[in-house]
Amino acid sequence: MLCRASYPVFMPVEMAIWKLGTKPEPVQLSGLDQESTLENALKADLSIVDPDLMLLATQVQTDHGKRIDVLAMDRQGDLVILELKRDKTPREVVTQALDYAAWIKTLSAEKIEEIYAAAHPDTDLPTGFADAFGTPEQYPEAINLRQRMIIVASSLDAITERIVAYLSEFGVPVNAVFFRAFKQGDTEYLARTWLIDPNTAEQRAEGKTDTGVPKAPWNGLDYYVSFGEDQWRNWEDARAYGFVSAGKGKWYSNSLKSLKPGDRVSVHIPQQGYVGVGEVTSTAAPARDAQLTVDGQDVAFKDLTFKAQTMHDELDDDQCEWVVGVKWLETVPTSQAYWEKGMFANQNSACKLRSTITLEAMRKKFPKAFSEDA
Repeated sequence: MLCRASYPVFMPVEMAIWKLGTKPEPVQLSGLDQESTLENALKADLSIVDPDLMLLATQVQTDHGKRIDVLAMDRQGDLVILELKRDKTPREVVTQALDYAAWIKTLSAEKIEEIYAAAHPDTDLPTGFADAFGTPEQYPEAINLRQRMIIVASSLDAITERIVAYLSEFGVPVNAVFFRAFKQGDTEYLARTWLIDPNTAEQRAEGKTDTGVPKAPWNGLDYYVSFGEDQWRNWEDARAYGFVSAGKGKWYSNSLKSLKPGDRVSVHIPQQGYVGVGEVTSTAAPARDAQLTVDGQDVAFKDLTFKAQTMHDELDDDQCEWVVGVKWLETVPTSQAYWEKGMFANQNSACKLRSTITLEAMRKKFPKAFSEDA
């Protein structure tokens, strides 16, 4: 059933992992001896928190003599503060995060670019944005319209949990994420849990924040997918085998990584219209590794035959297609693509679908796909 919980999901801080076999074998909890270990992991790859983040700088000096542990930006140009708990008291970690957000809110685009340039002397922010998300043409027209805070810890006390949960309930864009390290032999693993489901936290913040930029709340389920038909991809292939895909650059493929099994996608072909609705069945994977379920059988994507004759090109290149498995709920051929004035269209390969006009129109055009809505 396609649904999303509308309540905050409080995840357990303590967790255990077992390797399944003849007998479950516990994986040893190694712990994070120093918060610097976690900070280094964040600097190396912010996607462990959110694949939609790029690093601006670490240890950012504020005008009040304090330092922000990690400052990041998402593809919408909103700024994200990641504050490591370390040995701070509950009051300190939450107050500091709020104080940093108040300071960040006052920064101009020029100042943010200066902060980035100081940490990346060989490049500038638009170029860094292009490297992280796509091409310079996609750089946001306005940045820092919104700010959010994430408290990062290997554990969190009950007082801090209650404070963060309370603030979130009243629309403050704050959350907490926990990382625990596990070890088996010479291999180490990092596990992540959120205090509040990120979708719930986002919905609450959007419902309370007034930035002067109207933005409809997201229902936690629906995504828009742009499926560009060309020599690399054909909609009839996607209908037949159950997938959506994007490639020819990180800007196009990275946004597909936001899709998760259970999400509902409404697929739009640029210059044509909407052609189908489906339920995501697998996370994004490069074409060389992707697996699809076709007629009840698991099939390697690279072994399929396509109408798009160049779909298999550049399988081992950064330009390759990324593929997401989809169970189609209702589709039409390109010749019957549906479009009405006022419907949502975007050049992102995937993004949250918030447009009530579009969702209402899609319910009428594809009623079977929306029949399970409460």
